[in-house]
Amino acid sequence: MLSKLKIKHLSKFKSRSKLHAIISNTGWLFADRILRMGASLVVGVWVARYLGVQQYGLFNYALAFVSLFSPIFTLGLDDIVVRHIVRQSSNKEEILGTTFWLKLLGGIASVLFAVSTMFLLGEDETLKIWLVAILGMAGIFRATDTIEVWFQSQVQSKYAVIAKNTAFLLNSVIKIALILTKAPLLAFAWVTLAEFAMSAIGLLIIYQVKGSSLLLWRWSFSAARSLLKESLPLIFSGFAILIYMKIDQVMLGQMIGNTEVGIYSAAVRISEIWYFIPGAIVSSVAPSIYAAKEKSESLYYQRIGQLLRLLACISIAIALPMTFLSDKIIMVMFGSGYAEAGPILAIHIWTSLFVFMGLATSPWFIAEGLNHVSLGKTLFGALLNIILNLLLIPKYAGFGAAIATIISQAASTFVCNAFDSRTQNIFKIQVRSLLLFYKN
Repeated sequence: MLSKLKIKHLSKFKSRSKLHAIISNTGWLFADRILRMGASLVVGVWVARYLGVQQYGLFNYALAFVSLFSPIFTLGLDDIVVRHIVRQSSNKEEILGTTFWLKLLGGIASVLFAVSTMFLLGEDETLKIWLVAILGMAGIFRATDTIEVWFQSQVQSKYAVIAKNTAFLLNSVIKIALILTKAPLLAFAWVTLAEFAMSAIGLLIIYQVKGSSLLLWRWSFSAARSLLKESLPLIFSGFAILIYMKIDQVMLGQMIGNTEVGIYSAAVRISEIWYFIPGAIVSSVAPSIYAAKEKSESLYYQRIGQLLRLLACISIAIALPMTFLSDKIIMVMFGSGYAEAGPILAIHIWTSLFVFMGLATSPWFIAEGLNHVSLGKTLFGALLNIILNLLLIPKYAGFGAAIATIISQAASTFVCNAFDSRTQNIFKIQVRSLLLFYKN
C-alpha cells in the first residue's frame, strides 16, 4: 500500500515538474518574441530613416527575394525532427547529424538558386546582386539551428533563446554604430549575415557546455529519405506562405522600383509586428482543443469558437485605431519621406484579421486530419496573390499590393471554407466569431 502511495505521489510530482518545464519553456519563447519585436522595431525604424526610402527599399527587396528561397534551407524539418527525437531518443545522434547536413546542403543550394534567379530575371544592378548573395549566405549558418531543435525536443528552449538573443542584441548595437559612422548600405547586409554567424557560434558553444558533442553526430541516407519524405508537403506549404508574405515586395521592386518597396516596407513593418500574438495564443490553447475533442464534440467546438472570437476581437481592436492613426504613426516613426506609407498601412493592417483567423483554425485542421486541405487553400491564396499583384500594382503601386494581400488572405483563410463541404462547419464558426455581439 505504501509503495502504491509513493508511486502515485511520484507520478504527480513528475507531472507537475513536466508542466512547470512546459510553462517555463513557453515563457522563454514568448520573451524572445517580445524582445525581438521591440528591439527590431526601434532599430529598424532608425535604419529606415538613415538609409532613406530608396536604399531602404532596395535592402528590403533583397531580404524579401532571399526569403522566398528559405524553404530550401529550412526544409520544413524542425517539427518533424522534434517528434523523431522524442520517439527515438536513443538514435538522436543520427537524426541530428542527418538534419544538420541536410540543412547545410539546403543553405548552399538556396544561395545558388537565389543568385541564379537574379541573373535569369535579367537583373544587372551589381549592388542588388551583392545584397542577395550576402543575405542569402545566412541560410548556410542556419544549419546550426539543428541544435535549437534539439533544445526544443528537451523543452529547454531557453538555451537557444540566450544564444540567439545575445547575437541579436549585439547585432543591434553594431547597426546603431553603422548609422552613427554613416556606413554604406552593403555594410548593413554584412552585419545581418554576421548575426546568423554569431548565433551559430553561440549555439555550438552552449551545446558543448551542456555536455553534448557534434563529433557524435552521423549521417544516414535512410534517415534523410525518411525525414525528407515527411517534410515535402511542409516545404511546399513554406513556399506558399512566403509568397503570401513577401512576393508583394519582390513584385513591387520588379514592376515599379526600389522607392515604392521602401514605402511599402515601412507600412508592412508596422502591420506585421502584431503577428506574434496569435502564434503565442494558439500554441498555448491548442493542446486543450485536442484534449476536448477526445471528451466531447460540443466542448471541442466551443473552445474553437472561443479562440476564434478572442483572436477576431484582438485583431479588430488593433486594426480599427491603426486605420485612423496610420498617417500619424508613419510620420512620427519614419518621417515625412515615408508619408505615402500611411494609406497603405490603413489598408494592410486589416490583413491581420484573416491572419489571426487562419492561425486560430489551424488546430481544427490538425485535429480533423485535414492538413492537405489547408495546404491546398494556402497554395490557392498564394496564386491569387500573384495574379492580383500583376493586375493592381501597375495601377496602384503599393496600395494595390496591400489590397491584393488582404483579398488573397481573406479568400484562403475564410471564403474558401464556404465552398468545401469538409470545411463548411468551421466557416460557420468563423462567421459567428465576426459577429462580436453573437452569443454562443
